[in-house]
Amino acid sequence: MATAVRRGSYGVDAPYVLFGLACGAVGFVFAGFGAEMGPGIALASVFFLLAVVMAVSSALYLNATRRGKFQVWSEILDELALRGDEQVLDLGCGRGAVLLMAAERLTTGHAVGVDLWRTVDQSGNALDVTERNSVAEGVRERVELRTGDMTELPFGDGEFDVVVSNLAIHNIKSSEGRARAIDEAVRVLRPGGRLVIADIVAASAYQRRLTELGVADVRVRPLGPRMWWGGPWMGTRLVSATKPADS
Repeated sequence: MATAVRRGSYGVDAPYVLFGLACGAVGFVFAGFGAEMGPGIALASVFFLLAVVMAVSSALYLNATRRGKFQVWSEILDELALRGDEQVLDLGCGRGAVLLMAAERLTTGHAVGVDLWRTVDQSGNALDVTERNSVAEGVRERVELRTGDMTELPFGDGEFDVVVSNLAIHNIKSSEGRARAIDEAVRVLRPGGRLVIADIVAASAYQRRLTELGVADVRVRPLGPRMWWGGPWMGTRLVSATKPADS
């Protein structure tokens, strides 16, 4: 079992969302004070209540991006019970939060991360940052980083034993594009390989597509408050499946 305590620097997921929540909290506080001097206490109370809601949402979001996702993914990877010799692919690896924890569980295996390295999806997202994190976590020799599109992966059929993805596929804007990413994830899995996707939207669509592809043991479950991105209305769900051994 690898620890969820990290030595690398992993930034903030979708930093503009956290900034918006924090600005909303501050804005409602000022609106409340303004209402006290104008329309009245009742309206001010509404604004102050909204400020509290936004402040709590900010705290939940910050916890999810700085601690919660590491704790939850450490448990998910432990559940996979990797032998250590697997080839693991992380779709949309970003600064390596999940990729490097997977690499810690490998001995002779290899962990490959693919990303387009966009900072709108994660603050400071860049290939060289992830490389430095792999060094900080002591797994550089077991990690390979590639620039690539999830809808057209630069890998052959059946190259990987495990494919994981955390909060990445939803960044593809179209439903058709997200379906292609699922298709690609299944294509690069070896027969009997396992797929694990955590995302905040479209989990049901992933489940349907995997079922259409004939993938076995497709399951969806919520990941709880530690991965609430502001509140339960933006909770994360886990989609897991196994590619049939005879495919």
